[in-house]
Amino acid sequence: MFPTHRPRRLRAHPQLRRMVCETVLTTSDLIYPLFAVPGNEIAKEVRSMPGVFQLSIDKIVEEAKEVYDLGIPSIILFGIPADKDTDATGAWHDCGMIQKAATAVKEAVPDLIVIADTCLCEYTPHGHCGYLEVGDLSGRVLNDPTLELLKKTAVSQAKAGADIIAPSGMMDGFVQAVRQGLDEAGFHDTPIMSYAAKYASAYYGPFRDAAESAPQFGDRRTYQMDPGNAREAIKEIELDIAEGADMLMVKPALSYMDVIYRVKEATNLPVAAYNVSGEYAMVKAAALNGWIDEERVVMETLTSFKRAGADLILTYHAKDAARWLAAQS
Repeated sequence: MFPTHRPRRLRAHPQLRRMVCETVLTTSDLIYPLFAVPGNEIAKEVRSMPGVFQLSIDKIVEEAKEVYDLGIPSIILFGIPADKDTDATGAWHDCGMIQKAATAVKEAVPDLIVIADTCLCEYTPHGHCGYLEVGDLSGRVLNDPTLELLKKTAVSQAKAGADIIAPSGMMDGFVQAVRQGLDEAGFHDTPIMSYAAKYASAYYGPFRDAAESAPQFGDRRTYQMDPGNAREAIKEIELDIAEGADMLMVKPALSYMDVIYRVKEATNLPVAAYNVSGEYAMVKAAALNGWIDEERVVMETLTSFKRAGADLILTYHAKDAARWLAAQS
């Protein structure tokens, strides 16, 4: 005997499928990463990330205008300084790359939300996310001295016009330090998007080409999370919420959708998923070789992040996805 309900009845027509679709991806879900470098008229493609560029400030502004016109509400800025030092001066200096880019973008496109990545790895000669013990080649970062640098960095970014501060160094107490610094400087209403569950992942390789931030020795396993741990992610987000986080991020996204789901179940705060460089590069490489349908794979992947519980998606596919969504409407 046939069941009363036959699921295929609701799949017979494209419009009907759209009407009953449980998870809908929109351009408002997307955040586009941009990499700022010194100079003018610079647009240097990242070798391992086809279609992604290191951009001078003038080119960042052009990209920001295009992103806004596509209906994408936000960008996140990363900076690559001309010079690096152990104090990560380029991260917190008023003339740092993120600071200059944030100011220029807000002047040109006031309604575009600018997120500032608040980390130190791009600005240190060793490529780690904070102060190191002198002579220590293990990559063990000194936690509390690093918090002071992150606090200074966040305040300088907010002063430059950043709408959201996104600390990503995975130091213990980093959200509390950033919140304290922002409040003391009068930025009580500047929200924090914490990289709350950031894993020590092999998927970051191409990003380190783009940001020129590969560790020169050791690795980041002393401060980023073990890929085998999921319950620990809930502990991390609980700590960050208690310290004042307004939004939470899971990074990477593709291999961590179970973590995205758990985080979303554990909190009512907005949850962001970072569709990282390695995930992007794999899709682009396969598409360039004709092995996959890029549009279908990208849209299925981004939709799956949202189905897992992500409210926001940081992705290098954002501009393409916005165009494909517009074509579908």
